[in-house]
Amino acid sequence: MNDRTRGTRITDLVRSQRDFFNTGETRPVEFRMDALRRLRDALKLHEEELLAALHDDVRKPPFEAFITEVGPVMDDLKHAVKNLVKWMDPERVKTPLSLFPARSRVYHDPYGVVLIIAPWNYPLSLVIAPLIGALAAGNCAVLKTSPLAVATTAVLKKILGDLFPRKYVAVVEEEKDINTTLLNEKFDYIFFTGGASVGREVYRAAAGSLTPVTLELGGKSPCIVADDADMALAARRIAWGKFVNAGQVCVAPDYLVVSERMKGGLVEAIIREIRKFYGDNPSESEHYARIISDHHFRRLTRLMEGCTIVHGGRTDPADRYIAPTIIDNVKPDHPLMKEEIFGPLLPVITTDSIDDAVRLVKSMPEPLSLYLFTGDRAVRERIIRGIPFGGGCVNDTVVHVGNIHLPFGGVGRSGTGAYHGYESFRTFSHGKSVVLKSRFLDNPLRYAPYRKYGIRLLKFVMG
Repeated sequence: MNDRTRGTRITDLVRSQRDFFNTGETRPVEFRMDALRRLRDALKLHEEELLAALHDDVRKPPFEAFITEVGPVMDDLKHAVKNLVKWMDPERVKTPLSLFPARSRVYHDPYGVVLIIAPWNYPLSLVIAPLIGALAAGNCAVLKTSPLAVATTAVLKKILGDLFPRKYVAVVEEEKDINTTLLNEKFDYIFFTGGASVGREVYRAAAGSLTPVTLELGGKSPCIVADDADMALAARRIAWGKFVNAGQVCVAPDYLVVSERMKGGLVEAIIREIRKFYGDNPSESEHYARIISDHHFRRLTRLMEGCTIVHGGRTDPADRYIAPTIIDNVKPDHPLMKEEIFGPLLPVITTDSIDDAVRLVKSMPEPLSLYLFTGDRAVRERIIRGIPFGGGCVNDTVVHVGNIHLPFGGVGRSGTGAYHGYESFRTFSHGKSVVLKSRFLDNPLRYAPYRKYGIRLLKFVMG
């Protein structure tokens, strides 16, 4: 298919969705609720097929796939169905006395036709989670899935194609340069999850048409372990958060920050947990995932070159296997610290104090997530209030993403905007502010010619 044909096809798709949106059919609560319920039922019906596809794409263990993809999506759908009526109600806000008599409301309007661009590492949840918000808000949606997640994309296309007409929800074909073709279209909202380089392209394209965007990017998410931390607990939770999905998680701990006094014991404890999780040879474990592609495998193996590897380091290009790996003696200017790792490599950096840890993290781009292990409230507040980051955990890793009551998103170079739960509904809705003024009382002082005592009265009313 040539560029002109592809462009025409996408243009026709967007036009058909806009025409359908303009009929008003997606706006009633009954329509939205029906779409969400049918999506929930379909995902439940095809659960085993989805788990198998996720295993095919990245060797994701079924239990891990359920707790990180299928389960959270089902929870999100259940939450949306339960709360949609309340979310759609106009929000009441206060009205100043100077506008008396009046009421003020915020109406939540759907944007129209939205584009959702999803990555490969969580090819189910990072497509469906934003789609839930888009449908709950009353939009039509074009979904761009990753060409790397072949099996999961095929199942999703089948499920969504059977559920919804393309004029309402459509998964676009996986073709070369499809992002460019899509971004040439005028969407009413763009939701992008992925790397910063493509995120910049999305932002530039959206700026040309003044299209609002949410960018869920990544970054180097630090894990700071204070001297008072529970070492065994920290090791277990760091090992889980870092090596789940073979480290291919946008919120995985990207590097470890610890004092020299704590480092040796903590590293040994993490190694013990790795062995508990995956055995002495993780390549034989059914609980350990694989790298998504040859390109990413080569990128990660290059990052290990010349490093001080204290655990792991084994690779198998035929299987795209990289062992859980811990790397010591890493300096802030090391290549490992120049980009998001997005793989099972854990660099360890030592600092002399919490203040040094704060300075180190703040010298780098704002992270999507931050993790801190401590029992000291003062240290906790120092880190939370002293470092900009999207979200995170104290005494755990990654699990904040699973709380649908928390908005999830980045800050600065790790993204803009947020979603999950009610925040997803808000993201895909325009807040339309309206003052409902009474017809039965009209203040004559607002009209010309203005009275001299009018300003004094207004100042009194406004306090």
